[in-house]
Amino acid sequence: MYALALGGTAVGTGMNAHPQFAARAIAELAAHSGLPWVAASNRFAALAGHEALLFAHGALKTLAAALMKIANDIRWLASGPRAGLGELKLPENEPGSSIMPGKVNPTQCEAMTMVAAQVMGNDVAINIGGALGNFELNVFKPLIAYNFLHSTRLLADTMRSFERYAVRDIQADEAKIQQSLNNSLMLATALAPHIGYDKAAMIAKKAHAEGLSLRAAALASGFVQAEEFDAWVIPQNMV
Repeated sequence: MYALALGGTAVGTGMNAHPQFAARAIAELAAHSGLPWVAASNRFAALAGHEALLFAHGALKTLAAALMKIANDIRWLASGPRAGLGELKLPENEPGSSIMPGKVNPTQCEAMTMVAAQVMGNDVAINIGGALGNFELNVFKPLIAYNFLHSTRLLADTMRSFERYAVRDIQADEAKIQQSLNNSLMLATALAPHIGYDKAAMIAKKAHAEGLSLRAAALASGFVQAEEFDAWVIPQNMV
């Protein structure tokens, strides 16, 4: 990204430019900016395409995808508190709703997902700009630069806000997490090595159909004794 086509003049030929213009000008730019600008090794390629910028923004898009996943996971885990998953408690940064008293909105998560969507959209625009360079000249660098800078500013601002007003003060509802763990039928997976897949599946289905705990269904099935269940089904040993 630090390679400049300066001095390439007409489509990279360097016609009518002083032989030392590019080297001297780029050295001055580097000295004043403190950035390691260099002359492009191939000015024809540097003027015809902006692949380095496209590649770099692809990393921002990947970051945006990861942040969207994180924000969505937090939003879902904080849903509730009683009619959702409710395993996380979000900080109450502002009044939640003028309609539903006591409601806490996942505003930081929503902001993060919107920013992530915008960065992904910017990436599409940047790639279109990169693809529309014709022959020896791509004139879409203003489009690429505008959206690139937009993405960096949005991500930087939103990540700081997300850390300050969401991540820093998130709390786990340990009682709710323990309740969900105890009610989970996937714990039947730990029975399969001892009694076989089919019998473990029968126990899980029985627990679900009859509203039983997995332990109660296992004991009622006759396939497992109490001491065996307690020795085999230990969630801490499954991670």
